[in-house]
Amino acid sequence: MPDPTARDDAKQRQLDRHRIGPEGANLTTDQGVQVDDTDNSLSVGERGPTLLEDFHFREKITHFDHERIPERVVHARGAGAYGHFQPYDASLAEFTAARFLTDPSVSTPVFVRFSTVAGSRGSADTVRDVRGFATKFYTDQGNFDLVGNNMPVFFIQDGIKFPDFVHAVKPEPDSEIPQAQSAHDTLWDFVRLQPETTHMMMWLMSDRALPRSYAMMQGFGVHTFRLVNAEGRGTFVKFHWKPKLGTHSMDWDETQKVAGKDPDFNRRVLWDSIEAGLYPEWELGVQLVPEEDEHAFDFDLLDPTKIIPEEQVPVRPVGRMVLDRNPDNFFAETEQVAFHTANVVPGIDFTNDPLLQARLFSYLDTQLIRLGGPNFTQLPVNRPVAPVRNHHRDGYHQSDIHTAKSAYHKNALSGGCPAVVSEGAFKHYQERIDGNAIRKRSASFADHYGQATLFWNSMADWEKEHIVAAFRFELGKCTDMGVREGVVANLANVDHGLATQVAEGVGVTPPDPVPGAGHDRSSPALSQANAPRDSIEGRKVAVLVADGVDSGAVAAIGDALVDGGAIPELLAAKDGYVQADDGGRVEVTRALSTMSSVLYDAVVVPGGARNAQALKADGLAVHYVAEAYKHGKPIGLLDAGIELLNRAGITEVRTAESGTLTDRGVVTRRGAGGDFAGALVEALAAHRHWNRDRDAVVA
Repeated sequence: MPDPTARDDAKQRQLDRHRIGPEGANLTTDQGVQVDDTDNSLSVGERGPTLLEDFHFREKITHFDHERIPERVVHARGAGAYGHFQPYDASLAEFTAARFLTDPSVSTPVFVRFSTVAGSRGSADTVRDVRGFATKFYTDQGNFDLVGNNMPVFFIQDGIKFPDFVHAVKPEPDSEIPQAQSAHDTLWDFVRLQPETTHMMMWLMSDRALPRSYAMMQGFGVHTFRLVNAEGRGTFVKFHWKPKLGTHSMDWDETQKVAGKDPDFNRRVLWDSIEAGLYPEWELGVQLVPEEDEHAFDFDLLDPTKIIPEEQVPVRPVGRMVLDRNPDNFFAETEQVAFHTANVVPGIDFTNDPLLQARLFSYLDTQLIRLGGPNFTQLPVNRPVAPVRNHHRDGYHQSDIHTAKSAYHKNALSGGCPAVVSEGAFKHYQERIDGNAIRKRSASFADHYGQATLFWNSMADWEKEHIVAAFRFELGKCTDMGVREGVVANLANVDHGLATQVAEGVGVTPPDPVPGAGHDRSSPALSQANAPRDSIEGRKVAVLVADGVDSGAVAAIGDALVDGGAIPELLAAKDGYVQADDGGRVEVTRALSTMSSVLYDAVVVPGGARNAQALKADGLAVHYVAEAYKHGKPIGLLDAGIELLNRAGITEVRTAESGTLTDRGVVTRRGAGGDFAGALVEALAAHRHWNRDRDAVVA
């Protein structure tokens, strides 16, 4: 039986060959000449001109001047990690010849890059945006790139519109404003004139655009691909990544504040989680559609603005992916990794999805200029673990040394090598295609509103409130009233109530109902209200402490959180330690002023009369509680610590008179009764508690 770690080890050895560490090394030039001074240029005397013959100075400055490569046009802001994928069993073998999906004894190394779409490399992580979810599988049959997003649909149906969409969402060309935001005239002008964007805009205005972390984010292949088995039989497939921790999001007000407090929030959480051994994990699933059922739906399978509802075609679990190693160098790996939708292996093929067809050209084209020529596949992060043998030669950055006399096919001088093969080779799916060359879209792509309504109908009440608020915020930033009116009129085709609520918030006349618009179908799988809520792994909890804190309570709370995989941090007015009620010391993790409640998933105030008195008098500590409440986060308060609720202006919550009580995600305990720690963990696992009057609290 093959060693499950063999493929992972092969990729690691490949990377190790290119790794250069600082240990025990002397400084040299690029030619290996040792250097004795890199702080002073060679000059004529101490105050004279610098000499051109200073080759070390010239080399150092020249290399610095050329350090930057073009950033990605889209998905410029990203973070990545290594890991492995392993299928559960061989049950997919009847559908595909791809061994990495069908051999449970094989562990396939992966590199995953998460990203935002619209912003530049220097933008913030937590903006309202689609997130890229791109996975490179280093399989023994070659590299397979599943280049997807955290939303299952896209803005446009045909790739010829992609430049128009990106130009519209990017900063406006006259002012280069706004950065990494869709809340401006050009994007919404594009949207109002392109009804096919409607379904995707519903997703973008939902909380799916504000993921709590990459580990709590779904991923989708977006397009309908095709699996091909050993006999050449095809099956349509859509790929899904489902996070082990469930799909959870942040609050819009919260994300804006996080962008200022820690613009690296999502990438920092990913890095810190892996370093702490809290490895992010996803399950790969597939929706399979027999070819004979291609036209069995009320939408076109080739339309990238449509989903296959899970109630119609369930997602079939295939395998498990775990990310367990951070890159050693961001530029060399995360920045230079090159994904391409055309990187497929035997057993996976394309369909005629017009957006996918465009991507098959665009990705390679952009990598050629971004990475400086056709040899970018030789970079360690891009290089397959499968052997690479072909007649490609020369070009920028050629690092292979080819020793064969011939570089053409057919040849006799090199023994006919490398030779073409029949067994194990990639074979394109054979599909008969007939038709005239025309510029016309199929009528089966024409329904732009049905699935947008399906999405709206599937949302919980609090999700609908957030969607309405998002539309109001975004359109409220548009200066052209015609843009606002056009978008609202378009929304009337989705749901008249939605359009009316948005219109009332952006100062335009609510539209009349559209005859025949809307339906009552829904899909529970689309609502985050139905996401798993049984884990607190990776959640960060702020425990507010001051002199006189109950050290026993601090220890008990900390133990319960750590046992569940959460990360408690003790915050005080100043760094160092505080004096506990028993005379001992409680070490402080950070000072309150260096952090913010928006960087935590919950806030806890332990007991102790002096502790509570000091925290009540600290406006920043009170703000932590008020702001956490406003953002729907769990709050835990013990004994005298409960007094911070009133100081924070939170009056609608019932608190315990004795024992432990949970109301609207606020856990309180007076005295010794009840399982406070258990109730806190349960409230934290629920993620957010939206059944609050959050406007009643000024934070």
